[in-house]
Amino acid sequence: MGLSVAGLTERRSHPLDLVEEAVIARDWVCERNGADQLIAEVGGRWCDCHMLFVWCEEIGALHVTCAFDVRVPKESRNPIFELLALANDRLWVGHFDLSSVDGLPAFRHALLLRGGVLSAEQIEDLVDIAVSEVDRFYPAFHYVAWGGRTPADALAFTMLDTVGEA
Repeated sequence: MGLSVAGLTERRSHPLDLVEEAVIARDWVCERNGADQLIAEVGGRWCDCHMLFVWCEEIGALHVTCAFDVRVPKESRNPIFELLALANDRLWVGHFDLSSVDGLPAFRHALLLRGGVLSAEQIEDLVDIAVSEVDRFYPAFHYVAWGGRTPADALAFTMLDTVGEA
């Protein structure tokens, strides 16, 4: 996937300015909703990801939400909550949650930026990690929400570890 950071440099301007430049450089559709919010559409392996970047000046944090379209029916929410716990145990960075408003799962993470300094490499990492984790866990969310699988079975089925070399 690799977000290209060529030509982008660290700076002390508004952090979302650099995020916006990086998103535009990849030809992704984006919209700046005010000074502190940016929405981008990013293609993943299984689905399009809807990324929301929000800057919180008070705590110096850049928050990203990477939502994906697996609407979870109300009757599947309890098993999805169990899947969230199992999936989050496997993450090094960020976490998954489920929106109580629209039933969409999302990957979330926040970067604390002392002094508001953000590098192009940090943007690349943030986007790559969010999209790769959605790609990795999307089938499990789909199997539980719509396939009637248990969370443990869905994870076992989608997290097969390969052994050896081809």
